[in-house]
Amino acid sequence: MIALDPLELLFGGMGKLGPGSDAHTLQALRSLPKGHFDLVVDAGCGAGRQTLVLATALGVTIHAVDSHQPFLDELRRRAEDAGVGSRIQAHCMDMSDIPAVFSSIDLLWSEGAAYNIGFADALARWAPALRSGGFVVVSELAWLSDAAPAAARDFFRAGYPDMKLTTENIRLAQEAGYRMLGTHTLPRAAWIDDYYEVLEPRATTLASHQDAAVRALAQETLKEIEVFETAGDSYGYVFYLLQRS
Repeated sequence: MIALDPLELLFGGMGKLGPGSDAHTLQALRSLPKGHFDLVVDAGCGAGRQTLVLATALGVTIHAVDSHQPFLDELRRRAEDAGVGSRIQAHCMDMSDIPAVFSSIDLLWSEGAAYNIGFADALARWAPALRSGGFVVVSELAWLSDAAPAAARDFFRAGYPDMKLTTENIRLAQEAGYRMLGTHTLPRAAWIDDYYEVLEPRATTLASHQDAAVRALAQETLKEIEVFETAGDSYGYVFYLLQRS
């Protein structure tokens, strides 16, 4: 019997695997004080929505790193359809290992993926791979308020206990040797459009799946969406625009 892949069943074929949009990716990119980068790495690229934006906007090769091969396969298909297949090199690997493969990175990009190894740990691990003065743009889930509803606190205490206030993340980045160039918080629409509005019906269908792992992922996803709908603006994804000192 072929083993089921819960991630592929829930997320397979989706253009967005997390909150964000092409417009917000471009906004962050254009906020950097430099417009040309020789070596660009997209860490935890997923299916590569933002990878395609970077490849189109920068006109250079984007090294797309992800540990889930089906996502990279989807990225390759999308890149070919978008006419930028020659500008994207996919690497199936753990993003913690980036310094072992790359050096003198001009721009390291990571949307919604750093939490897999922890925001502070990711910045520390990636630092040796960056060129002096190189840039890091990372979006990270953060508390935007000290007064988050109990349901949100309880959900993320279990799902992401290391989640911190934006001000704390800024401090951590500075302590890791980065200069803070700016932050940008994604609006609620960036969570809903083409993401939760697609994910919710999929998860609802899979919530009664015969496979326990599939059911668990689907039910956890529905709980996440429920928390989002009631938590107001108490948390969100924040872009941190950083430069290595």
